[in-house]
Order: sequence, then structure tokens, then C-alpha cells
Amino acid sequence: MKLILGAGFVAVVMAVGMVGWSIFKPPAQASAPIAAAPVAKTSAASQTVYQIDPNASTAKFIIDEVLRGSPKTVVGTTSQVAGQIAADLRDIDAANVGAIRVNARTLTTDAEGRNRMLQNQILQTEQHEYITFTPTRMVGLPDAATVGQPITFQMVGNLNIKGTDREATFDVTVTPTAANQLEGIAKTTIRYADWGVSIPQVPSVTGVSDQLGVELNFVARAS
Repeated sequence: MKLILGAGFVAVVMAVGMVGWSIFKPPAQASAPIAAAPVAKTSAASQTVYQIDPNASTAKFIIDEVLRGSPKTVVGTTSQVAGQIAADLRDIDAANVGAIRVNARTLTTDAEGRNRMLQNQILQTEQHEYITFTPTRMVGLPDAATVGQPITFQMVGNLNIKGTDREATFDVTVTPTAANQLEGIAKTTIRYADWGVSIPQVPSVTGVSDQLGVELNFVARAS
């Protein structure tokens, strides 16, 4: 009997250790520098292709939690974001935005333990390296844009997280800061469970919002 109990105890310890290792092991590294998929021009050759510059852009998520009895806003960020925009400022409503890719393996917060749980368990980045947003239509674009003047519109498309595609709508503000440069911000709020994402319970966290803010601050330059 003691032998059986001892073997059972060892098995439990090993199982717990394997689960802990799978959550807190060093996460997979980015497989390659971020690169954009080519965007298709939708009108005449007068359209310019602008490419998001990862050195001047940031993708982030924002979520509220209760940590050790106090409210806390957790922010995860990465500069590993890529995408292309085909646009002619004189005919901006014919603009086309290609797939926007974010390398989830490079998302970081303010805590190393949280980063490992985020990448290994929550987003499972070893199997799903990229989060991708593929726009399908723009709503509210004006006929034309002017350098120095911001424009606002909505961008609707398919957001892919952990291999699950669902429609999402971003509120977007873009300013042509020069003929060869666009700067902007795109924001949305999603219910992450709709993408099959769940956040494990840990003793120090007594509550986590079911809503997640997603934000892209970008600079795109003519390529």
C-alpha cells in the first residue's frame, strides 16, 4: 500500500510539474522579423503603397484586473506589427488596407511571469505566432484627404486570434503628415472569449474584465 501511495504521490508531483513547466517555460521566440503581405491596389496606378514602420509603430492590448485587492490596468505591447496601405490622397475613399500582422510572441507586459503565461497558455504562441486583422471594408471615408488634416472612419474586417476568425470593427483616425507619410491610431474593444481565449485563475488576481481593448498606433511611409 505504501508503495502504491508513494507512486501515486510521485505521479501527481510530476503532473503538476509538467503543467507548471508548460505555463512558465521560456516562450517561443519570433521566427523572423515582421514582414507585411503585399497589398493590392484598387484603382489607378496613382495609388501610393504606404508600409507600416515597426520602428515607429506599436500594437497593444489593455485589460483591467484586480490584483491583490487593488484595481490594475494591464497593458501588453509590441513593435512587431506590419501592414501596407494603398491610397491616393485625392481619391482616399478608394484606399485599400492589406492584412495587418502582429507577432504575438513579442507581446510583453510589466511582469515576466505574466508574459510567460500570456504567450504559453493564454495565446499559445508556439502554435499561433501571429494575430492578424484582414480588413474587408472601410466605412465613412471622405472623397479626398489633405496633408495635415485628420480623417476618421471605421475599418471592418476579420480578426484572427489563436486560429479563430471573427469580425471586428476598428475606429480609425489617420492624418497624412506628408505626401509620403501617414500617421494614425486604430482602436476597438472585444470580448476575448469570443475568440476562444480564456485567462486562468491565479490566487493574486481576484477579477479580470471580460473586455479587452486593442489598439494600433502606426506610422506608414511610402515604399
